[in-house]
Amino acid sequence: MERPVQVSSICTKVDVCRRNHARNMPDIKHFDVDATVEIIVELFWRNGLAATGIRDIVEGTGLNRSSLYATYGNKQSLYERALRRYIETWSAPTFRHLVDSQSGLLAITDFFDGLIELRCQGPFTGWGCMVTNAHAGVESGDPTVRAILNAHHEQLRDALIAALQTAAGHKQLAVGTDIHAAAELLTSLVYTVNLRSRSYAGTPMLRRVVAHALGSITDGRA
Repeated sequence: MERPVQVSSICTKVDVCRRNHARNMPDIKHFDVDATVEIIVELFWRNGLAATGIRDIVEGTGLNRSSLYATYGNKQSLYERALRRYIETWSAPTFRHLVDSQSGLLAITDFFDGLIELRCQGPFTGWGCMVTNAHAGVESGDPTVRAILNAHHEQLRDALIAALQTAAGHKQLAVGTDIHAAAELLTSLVYTVNLRSRSYAGTPMLRRVVAHALGSITDGRA
């Protein structure tokens, strides 16, 4: 006599097979991964690591937690990826211009003009710089983040050294100017502009400070 078929048993086996099949299928993303990173960059840029929760990211991106974690990792990984993207998008192009430009002092002046305009006008007013914000926040306590920040500092300083060397070649600097010390001075001034802009410091005041700093290494020709 044949044994009766247990429908519930068959259904259970089918369900297990479906789950195993789904687990073995490649993960298909139904959203733009890069565009989502840009949204995450703006959240961390505006609010910082400590003040940005996963719920904020879920609401900002429209993704659920499982999709976020599966694609980007945990909150710390999300932040590190966003910080690198910020540097790639906002910092790297300006550094390349400082290095590649043959205008010397004008390239440095244009760099600061653009920096002040970005920080004090338009949609990012009052946000400061994501990198400078990280230097001043809890983010800097993480070794990976600290390494990213230190590398960024060196790249900024070296780009300014390159521009100052070009300026020296054009005899735009005061005689006896210590180019490396001047580059560190200007690098520190970048951080100052970034921080002061978060307090909505006025554009005219920041421009005067930059002009004074440049005048100190150019005999007032800036």
